[in-house]
Amino acid sequence: MGTMASDQRLTVSLVVMSLLLVTVSGCTGLGSNVPNADLSADRTEINLGETVNFDARDSSTPSPTIIDEFVWNFGDGNSKTTRQGITSHTFLNPGFHEVEVTVLNDEGEADRASISIFVNAPPTIVLDMPTYIKSGETATMDASESFDPEGAGIAVIWDFNIFSDSNNDGDPANDADSTELIADLRIDQAGNRSGSVTVVDDKGAVSTANWNLVVVSRIFNIVWEEKIVEANWNGYLEQGESMTIEHTPSEGGRAIQLNSTLTLSRELIPLLLPEDNFTLSLDMETGWSTFSSTSQDNITENTSASIDRGDLNSYPESGYTLSADSKEALETLLLNQAGERFGQGEWTWTITADQCDPDTPVDGIDPDQGNDWELSVTVIVMVLRISEVGP
Repeated sequence: MGTMASDQRLTVSLVVMSLLLVTVSGCTGLGSNVPNADLSADRTEINLGETVNFDARDSSTPSPTIIDEFVWNFGDGNSKTTRQGITSHTFLNPGFHEVEVTVLNDEGEADRASISIFVNAPPTIVLDMPTYIKSGETATMDASESFDPEGAGIAVIWDFNIFSDSNNDGDPANDADSTELIADLRIDQAGNRSGSVTVVDDKGAVSTANWNLVVVSRIFNIVWEEKIVEANWNGYLEQGESMTIEHTPSEGGRAIQLNSTLTLSRELIPLLLPEDNFTLSLDMETGWSTFSSTSQDNITENTSASIDRGDLNSYPESGYTLSADSKEALETLLLNQAGERFGQGEWTWTITADQCDPDTPVDGIDPDQGNDWELSVTVIVMVLRISEVGP
């Protein structure tokens, strides 16, 4: 009896264990109808913010079962369930993500497959630059401390004006005005300048930051100083000859007054020999011209001719301040004020011996066929002095 009871208990235990094994196999995918999961991706390395397409359509399940659903886990805290074996996902966190698909058939059997996706982080921009400069100054734009979180090298692209299309491709916001880590930018006009810096890593990930630079005008003190410009020339001319002299007395200033005198030497015997006469002419680059002929007002004086003129331009105000982009621009503005440009540029003096009358011949020869002359010129010029005083 004891032996028979023991055999019966063993038989019951074996039956219970068989039932348990069948139940566990159905839950864990170890049964005969377990599906076979298969997973692929169109790419396994992307930049942050890009999308990957996943394909599990090559997964299978033994007949007569059918695949009921696909459960996706993207490894970044996001998941979804689909009836189709394809899906896509956009990754917004950098690093490695283990993407897993669970394939379930209509009997509840399951299998899993996974694939690793690397999401490359964009580079980090570190920009050091001034908040403002004065017109005509150079701003140092420094992006050398920018870096790639994965430790790779970077490239830097500067667009110095996002509203100006320097490469003429129709898009003002994609210019490459410099590719240096540290770039120098000179701006000659006051105002706001907006630009951008773009940093690219070894995998093509891009970060862009816009910047703004205030360019302020410079302040200058204006002073006009009186200067007397004197010049003297001399020579000898015979009948019909001419002499041309060029000079620029009012460079960097404003001509106010002109006084000039051409003097001829006395004849050897003034009472017996006729006086010679020359013509003096003046042509200015600004378009004004005049002339004068020598004459003798008194027999005891040398023959002379004069060209004099006052109020060539108005007397300028002095000792005030003006703002401008540069000293050169302000100087050009003040020296080229309407109505105040008389006498600028080159002056051309022409001296012509046009009346050297024949003198009493000596042995049949005119002893004095020409004359010595001297031209003295005095010009009062107000010279412009500009000095920067701020800001």
